[in-house]
Amino acid sequence: MNNIIAKIIGSFVNFISLFSPRTAGKIAIRLFSSPRRKRLKEIDKDFLETAFIEDLKYDDISIMTYRWLGKKDTVLLVHGWESNSVRWKDLILKLKALDYNIIALDAPAHGLSSGKVFNAVIYSECINVVVKKFQAKIIIGHSVGGMATTFFQYKYQLPTVEKLVLLGAPSNFVSIFQRYVNMMGYNTRISKTINDIIYERFNNKPEHFNAAKFSETIVAQGLLIHDKHDKVIPHSDAEDFRTFYKNSKLITTEGFGHTLKSETVNDYILEFVSR
Repeated sequence: MNNIIAKIIGSFVNFISLFSPRTAGKIAIRLFSSPRRKRLKEIDKDFLETAFIEDLKYDDISIMTYRWLGKKDTVLLVHGWESNSVRWKDLILKLKALDYNIIALDAPAHGLSSGKVFNAVIYSECINVVVKKFQAKIIIGHSVGGMATTFFQYKYQLPTVEKLVLLGAPSNFVSIFQRYVNMMGYNTRISKTINDIIYERFNNKPEHFNAAKFSETIVAQGLLIHDKHDKVIPHSDAEDFRTFYKNSKLITTEGFGHTLKSETVNDYILEFVSR
C-alpha cells in the first residue's frame, strides 16, 4: 500500500475511533487481513495446469493444491502475503529435474483458494491439512508462509516432517502489528483495540504468537535464509529464529531483498533438501 494512501486511510480510521474504538479496531483488523488477490497471467495458468490440481477443505475454506509427481521425498511449498503458487516456478522446475514429489498450495484468500480473510493462524491449519494429505517431509515457506509453517509444526509436531526452510520469515506477531500500526499512523486507542480483538478471537494476546520461540520445540532440521537489507521483514527477525531454533542454520544474503528470488537462494535450498 502506498504510504500516502495508508496515512489517509489511517487518519479516517483514527477519526472513527474518537466515537467508537471498537468499530475502528475492527476496520483496522479487516484491512490488515484482506490481501489483494493477484490475477494469474495466461503463462502462469499454463504452468499450473501442468500439475495435478486438487481442492482440499479446511472448515469452509477450499484450499487449491498443485502436485508434480516424483519418486523422491515430498516437498511442500508455502508462499507468502499477496502471492500464490506461481512464485515457486523456478524452484519447482529445479526440484522436478531432481525427481522430487512437489506440492504447492494457494493460501486462503490467495490464488485460486477461497476466502477473503487471511492470517498466519488460519494458514497454519490449512498447511496441516495439506501436509497430512500428501505426507510432506520437507516444507519451504516464504515470509508469512514461513511463520505459518512454524505455527503448524509447533502445534502438531508431526514426526514425518524432517526439514523446514524459512525464507524471510517474520518471527513474531507483535513486530508485524507494530509495523502495520506505524505504516497506517493509527492512534493508541486503535492499537489497544486490535490487541483486545486478537485476544477474543484466538484466546491469546499477540505476544503469544512468537514463531521464533515456537521453533525452540521443533526437532526437524531448519534452514533460515534472510536478506541483510530486507525492507519488509528486518534481518533481526532471522536472528530471533537463530536464537531459539537450535537445529537450524542461518544463511544471510545480500541484494535479493524480501522476495529472495534468485538462483543462489534456490541452490542453497536444493543443497539443504538433498543432503
